[in-house]
Amino acid sequence: MRKINTDLIEEKIYKMALSAGVNLTPSCIDAMHKALKSETGLAAEFALKTLIDNSEIAVKEHMPVCQDTGMAVVILEIGQNVFFEGKPLKKAVNDGVRRAYADGFFRKSVCDPITRINSGDNTPAVLHTEITDGDDLKITFMPKGFGSENMSKLYMLKPAQGVEGIINAIVDTVKQAGSRPCPPVYVGVGIGGTFDSCAYLAKKALTRDVGTNNDRAEIAEIENEALKRINNLNIGSQGFHGNTTALGVSCEYAPTHIAGLPVAVNIQCHCVRCVKEIL
Repeated sequence: MRKINTDLIEEKIYKMALSAGVNLTPSCIDAMHKALKSETGLAAEFALKTLIDNSEIAVKEHMPVCQDTGMAVVILEIGQNVFFEGKPLKKAVNDGVRRAYADGFFRKSVCDPITRINSGDNTPAVLHTEITDGDDLKITFMPKGFGSENMSKLYMLKPAQGVEGIINAIVDTVKQAGSRPCPPVYVGVGIGGTFDSCAYLAKKALTRDVGTNNDRAEIAEIENEALKRINNLNIGSQGFHGNTTALGVSCEYAPTHIAGLPVAVNIQCHCVRCVKEIL
């Protein structure tokens, strides 16, 4: 049995949140540079260059890379041999977020869904936990902006719609979103499971490096075909038309019921921010 004091988790979340608010992921930056080299539309090329310049200024000046510093999404993959001591785990996570958003001068965007009264410190975080083998604790921190989150969709497809139905759902979601989620977007997709677990799969897909494929060949084919069709939409960077509407499509899957085919499409803007640590 391995003991981990939750004060350590608070400190990790604090540092991860500060980093994520300022830095795009290396895979996102690489994907934008790749897109810039192949872009033929002058306006889209200008938009891509501006996005890249913005990301560099954010790092240099240590400023938020986007005005929407997001709702904090935290995934804890907890080894079954880990024992937590100290304050409650949820409190440790929220304390880390609270401190980081204050010290980083990040916008506080969390509010009550009915009264719309702001919590004032960007808490509570959205916390997901998974139990895994071993005695490690893997922490994933992802700030999720809502310009893109609002464009996401959940489909309860008929099983007969199959692979083509899945790809159509992905592409149609991006097509309907147009320029609103600040393209080029990163598309996370959940396939299978249930109404609720499918959406989590889509969210978790966004924590993968941009440009990677699922290990399962059939799923990788869906990713590649969906990306191809999305980039043929000619929406382009910031809606200026061009070759790159999406930087990548990542799919995660789970077994589902014989009567259903849930598909969740979670849109992420070009501002891919995700930090991972293992304790």
